[in-house]
Amino acid sequence: MEEDIDVASHTEGLNGLSRECKPLEDITNGHSNHKPVMNGLIISHSVKDHTNGNASLRSLPISALKQNGLLQTLAAGEDQPKPAEENVELEKAREEWEALENVQPAITEDSNPTPLISFNEALQYFQTTDLGDLMKNIQPTVRRTGLAAITHFLFGPPRLHRELLEERDLVFAIAQCHVDNSQAVHMRVLQTIYKRLIGSRLDCPRFGAHWENIGFQGTDPATDLRGTGFLGLMHTLYFVMDPETLPLARDIYKLSQHPTQNFPFSVMSINMTRIALQVLREEAMSKECNRRQQVVGVLNEFYVATYLHLYQLWKTQQKTIVDSGFVLKEVELFAKKNPKQMLRRLEVFLKERRAGGIPRGTSPDPQAQQPSPSLGARAGTGHGSKGKEMHFTGVCELPPDMEGETRLI
Repeated sequence: MEEDIDVASHTEGLNGLSRECKPLEDITNGHSNHKPVMNGLIISHSVKDHTNGNASLRSLPISALKQNGLLQTLAAGEDQPKPAEENVELEKAREEWEALENVQPAITEDSNPTPLISFNEALQYFQTTDLGDLMKNIQPTVRRTGLAAITHFLFGPPRLHRELLEERDLVFAIAQCHVDNSQAVHMRVLQTIYKRLIGSRLDCPRFGAHWENIGFQGTDPATDLRGTGFLGLMHTLYFVMDPETLPLARDIYKLSQHPTQNFPFSVMSINMTRIALQVLREEAMSKECNRRQQVVGVLNEFYVATYLHLYQLWKTQQKTIVDSGFVLKEVELFAKKNPKQMLRRLEVFLKERRAGGIPRGTSPDPQAQQPSPSLGARAGTGHGSKGKEMHFTGVCELPPDMEGETRLI
């Protein structure tokens, strides 16, 4: 009969595993008679044992589980307390994770980003700087002799008013000044230009390949300022910090990153400054400066107008870097012959842009909302004695042998 089967015989057990009944003393020091064993583990004879293997396993003594290497797995059951060592490890891991969440990226050595600088603030710095040595080397007008001088005097553009001569000379003194790493204002100008174009709040290293991202030719922007010196950076600063011109600056920067129409934004900007300086030197801008009684504001806007003209030619005519020499020559010739038209085009462009939904003066940061010397009411300097207070810190002078030469610097 089935009831007489020897408990020591082998039968098929739970989950297809062999089950063998052995004396319990083989496992538990002889405290009981015979219990079923599955793969070396004791199994009870209840119905629950045959329907739920986990329940039967959890009912085993800890000593038996140690012998079968399952203690760590089964001890995690809800009815088993967690070891003290595990709690200590979990707490330690939790503290380490919370510490990771509080880690902040390093910005600068003192963890404070360099504040942006407005054009007016940079200009005030130059107004308090002694530029006497630089003034000795400037060439504010084209030297003419003989018949050329007589012709220019009789038929050329009007001369700049006497009260504006010092302001003009200060502009050319800036074109004699080099970047000084020890001057905080110089460094802030560089950082501001980079941040405004890239859209970053973090500082960037003084040297590195990142400067190529905004169109410089190497790891040091100072090496690209030939012919314009610090004035090249001042013009770019004006471009990106004036709330009216910033959208245009970013449009031009976006085009400079085009897959096929790309060009070095900053190097091209320096060329726009070079053209503006040459127009001022040839006195083609004198009439407009006299009318507005300022030099810096007119020159700033003429720089932007020149870059706008290049931008429109480059974009509409599908120009590439191969065409840069021809485009620069065309822009320079047009700028010299039509300075008033250039400024008028910029005025119309900005007016249409404002009417198209970009309100004047909108900017995310307060410094960009400060008015800069420019057209009309935005001019903060220029009348007589005010012009005498302006001191632009130098920029490299455009050598006479470069006059009339158009190329990417």
